[in-house]
Amino acid sequence: MNKLIYWRSAFFLLGIIVLSFGVTLTVKAKLIGVGSWDVLHIGLADTAGLTIGSWSIIAGLLILAIDSIVMKRFPKMGTFLDMFLTGIFIDIFNSLLPDVVGFFPQLIAFCFGLVFLGFGSGMYIVANLGVGPRDTLMLLVTNKLGWSVRRARTTLEITVAVLGFCLGGPIGIGTVIMSFGLGPIVQWALLVNEKMFSIATGTESSVYS
Repeated sequence: MNKLIYWRSAFFLLGIIVLSFGVTLTVKAKLIGVGSWDVLHIGLADTAGLTIGSWSIIAGLLILAIDSIVMKRFPKMGTFLDMFLTGIFIDIFNSLLPDVVGFFPQLIAFCFGLVFLGFGSGMYIVANLGVGPRDTLMLLVTNKLGWSVRRARTTLEITVAVLGFCLGGPIGIGTVIMSFGLGPIVQWALLVNEKMFSIATGTESSVYS
C-alpha cells in the first residue's frame, strides 16, 4: 500500500510539473496562440494585474466553489493540490524561461509545449488523485444540463476563449490546434503512463482502480 501511494504521489507531482512546463512554453509562444483557459488567464493578468499562475488559481477556486454549492460536495484534496501547484509552477517556469522571439522559435516552443502539456496531463490523471477544476466544471455541466462531454467541453472552451479575448488575451491558430490536438496526445500519454505505472507498482491499471 505504501508503495502504491508513493508512486501515485510521484506521478501526480511530476505530471503537474511537466504539464505546467508545457503550459509555460505555449504562453511563451503566444504569437501562435494558447489554450482557451490560458487566453482567459493572460487576459485577466494583462487587464487586472497579478500573474498568469495567480489567475489560474483564482479561476480554479471560483470553479470549485460553484461545484461545491451546486453538487453539495467537497472536492478531493488532489483537486486543490492540482490547482495550487499548477499555478505556482506556471509562475516559476514563466520567470525562469526566457522570452521566445520570432515566429519559428515560437512555433517550435508551441509544439514542444503541446506535447509536454499533453504528456503531463496523462501522467497526473494516471495517479488518480483527483481531476483539476476545469474538468470538474465540465463534469458539472454534463451532469446538470445532460450534455455530452464533447458538447460541454467545446462550449466551455469557446466561452472562456471569447471572454479572454475580450480582455486582451491572445487567440491564434495554436488555440484551435490545442482544442483538437491535445485530446489525442493525452490519450497516448495515458496509455504510456499506465504502462509505466503498472511496471512500477505491479498493478494492472491506475485510472480506474
